[in-house]
Amino acid sequence: MWESQVDGRKLNFHLAGINNQNFIMRDEETGTWWQQVSGEGILGPMKGARLKLVFHDELPFATWKLEQGRGRVLRPDQRVAGNYEKADWEDHMVRFPTVTPIAPDEPLPQRELIIGITIAEASRAYPRAALRTQTPVLDTLGGVPIVIVVGDDKKAVRAFDTRVDGRALEFFARPDISPLRLVDKETGSEWDFTGKAISGPLAGHSLGKIAVLADYWFDWKAYHPGGDIFR
Repeated sequence: MWESQVDGRKLNFHLAGINNQNFIMRDEETGTWWQQVSGEGILGPMKGARLKLVFHDELPFATWKLEQGRGRVLRPDQRVAGNYEKADWEDHMVRFPTVTPIAPDEPLPQRELIIGITIAEASRAYPRAALRTQTPVLDTLGGVPIVIVVGDDKKAVRAFDTRVDGRALEFFARPDISPLRLVDKETGSEWDFTGKAISGPLAGHSLGKIAVLADYWFDWKAYHPGGDIFR
């Protein structure tokens, strides 16, 4: 998700095409083409410019509703209901071949679902399957200590900067507890899935949010050629 304003000017975007099964957007005002996955202008007067990322979550509705009890839901436009993708879109797309070259020692299947994180100039792909079995995952990326957590639904994934008041915390999940609760080793405070401490010495503190991107491996590697994979 990107801001539509660039250098103080609001742009209006439309779908222009597909590149490597990734949307290309075209703005009406300058005719520039923009790559969806990176927010980069790739053709036209604003080539090389980048849209500003808007922090967002990809959550099942039940999780979102639990956290945002007064939130509003955008109703689908019934006039174009036939244009919306069906619920089994992922199952349908997996049958399509990819155009990304496959190396002889390719570390992951092309359509392996990953969570991509970029901090500063460092990028890393985290296979979803590994995250589900190891959550929470502690790592350091771009010099920043992070924790990656999978929600109770096994679908929603969030990442946080583990530093509080300049001190990096180490987190563990409380076993057999629903909803999910994390405990930090340093103070014994308990944290929820939003990254907020709900009890203990650090109650009321919140961890810094880190943007994550749910993507296919073939797409992520094409736009993050210098990145690596979490092992």
